[in-house]
Amino acid sequence: MSQERKPLVTHIFTADPSAHVFDGKIYIYPSHDIPHEGEDNDSGDEYRMEDYHILSMDNLDAPCVDNGEALHVRDVKWASKQMWAPDVAFKNDTYYLYFPARDKEGLFRIGVATSKSPVGPFKAEDDYIKGSYSIDPASFVDEDGRAYLYYGGLWGGQLDNWKKGYYDPKDCQLEGSINPDEAAQGPMFAELNDDMLSFKTEPKNLVILDENGDSIKVGDEDRRYFEGPWMHKYNGKYYLSYSTGTTHYLVYATSDSPAGPFTYGGRIMEPVLGWTTHHSIVEYQGKWYLFYHDCELSNGINHRRCVKFTELKYRPDGSIITIKPYEE
Repeated sequence: MSQERKPLVTHIFTADPSAHVFDGKIYIYPSHDIPHEGEDNDSGDEYRMEDYHILSMDNLDAPCVDNGEALHVRDVKWASKQMWAPDVAFKNDTYYLYFPARDKEGLFRIGVATSKSPVGPFKAEDDYIKGSYSIDPASFVDEDGRAYLYYGGLWGGQLDNWKKGYYDPKDCQLEGSINPDEAAQGPMFAELNDDMLSFKTEPKNLVILDENGDSIKVGDEDRRYFEGPWMHKYNGKYYLSYSTGTTHYLVYATSDSPAGPFTYGGRIMEPVLGWTTHHSIVEYQGKWYLFYHDCELSNGINHRRCVKFTELKYRPDGSIITIKPYEE
């Protein structure tokens, strides 16, 4: 029986699913929501995730298996708390788990852990990736073998605190320091070295343009970048997809280069139940699928989410048909 648009697991709360196909099986790398009775806030303190459980499926109709704890914050020397949305890349006969966490000073950094198995356990490097900050790492290994990391999230993810090249706790959109007519920040982008453990290039903000070739503006909350980047390639085009945050859309932009600039293309999915929207896109057996989360399991509690998937369809021109998550 198809599991499409149903929670893949119900014994734990999972979110932020990064899906990949390795050796014909589907592996999902989600964050793990920890239930508690605390309140939500704009800094994301309600998201207390502290470990990763990797999910796998023999095929899309097979049961989803929880492969147990793959990495815990206590085993990451540099991290203090909040192991948020991760991703994995495969290269050099090794699986590389990229993950964000707060360092000992409370700043979000991006770490990497390695394993010879797609389900772990993973062993974290002693320090975070030098030059990294913020959250939501998404890896992409291109057909030529070059590997890239996309990352960054506003507000609680601290991306907007780094606009000056250093961390400024006052420099945040919540403080009203941004003009709505200014160009919006895109996600960060860097090429990875062959060791997959460090940046080969200086990280930069990606540029996202509108249909007129102008930068998407901060005030354009239906289209501007907020968090949750993902990169996939379809018919030779690079598709950068992301969450708009406050308006709860999943949207995409396209480019002829993994480094952009990207031109806004449209919506992938209308809002789901719950505040956050985070996703991945993967090809499996000739079809494309969107993995995402909502708060169905908890009846709307934002920090108690569940992972789902649904088929993603393209028009002949390469545009994505918008998904309405609660309509067949």
